[in-house]
Amino acid sequence: MNQDESNSKQRLRLWLSLLRTTRSTEAELREFLRVEHDTTLPRFDVMAALYRVPQGLTMTELSRYLLVSNGNVTTVVDRLVLDGIAKREQQANDRRSLRVSLTEQGYAQFTQIASAHEAKVNQLFADFSSEDIEELLQLLKVHAHKETPHEKHGHA
Repeated sequence: MNQDESNSKQRLRLWLSLLRTTRSTEAELREFLRVEHDTTLPRFDVMAALYRVPQGLTMTELSRYLLVSNGNVTTVVDRLVLDGIAKREQQANDRRSLRVSLTEQGYAQFTQIASAHEAKVNQLFADFSSEDIEELLQLLKVHAHKETPHEKHGHA
């Protein structure tokens, strides 16, 4: 096996390891949110996006921010509105477009869940030292700066 083939195999192993880690961590967090907070990861993600932008987001902005379809976001937002966690308001400058934001109850609930979520992530990665984490972040930063098609349009 030549060096290029060896590097290719190593990269494939790296990809599989990152994928396995991501999937197992996500599964743990999904179960944690479901059991401990009676919520879902998509619901948590929508609340997190709205928490970060207090003035709210249009449905299109929200779907682009989360990299999911408008239909997926609409289903989650409908439920958040029904539960009093989020509200929809017409924009003064565009009556066809609605802006979604968290209610006071939504902010309070998200703050509580986010704190528990952070503690769970901290527990899941407790085996990593500060130095390990910094090294991994630096190594992954090189790859993370390559733009995806969504990022080219200004969406994370």
